[in-house]
Amino acid sequence: MKIDKKIIEELVGYLKEFNLSEIEYAEEKTKVKVSRAISVSSLAPTEISKKKTIVENNGINVTSPIVGTAYLAPEPGAKKFVEVGQKVKKGQTIMIVEAMKTMNHVPSTENGTVSKIFLKDGEPVEFGQPLISVK
Repeated sequence: MKIDKKIIEELVGYLKEFNLSEIEYAEEKTKVKVSRAISVSSLAPTEISKKKTIVENNGINVTSPIVGTAYLAPEPGAKKFVEVGQKVKKGQTIMIVEAMKTMNHVPSTENGTVSKIFLKDGEPVEFGQPLISVK
């Protein structure tokens, strides 16, 4: 079997151009698969890593227990779990963080009043990222 080097070179070019780790091409009885290792440092920074840690000096921050997507309400269009100025009790659900198709309820770690909500509905969150501030 003769391998067409032009196809391989073109596929390698696509790997680099689109920052892919693997690409596969098939035509009739010919099938070519090209892959490469991608180092973490070569990946473009994500929106999450660009966010600065927010420090609220006059309150206690409730932080995300996991990496995922934060939702302020139990479903789209529903009433939010908490609003700024609302009193919360320790253990009360303040939002949901979805990770791997699992909805994880995030409880308040303190009794108090919500002084700030640091994110919008549907935003990605990192482990330890402040979600709300409670006074």
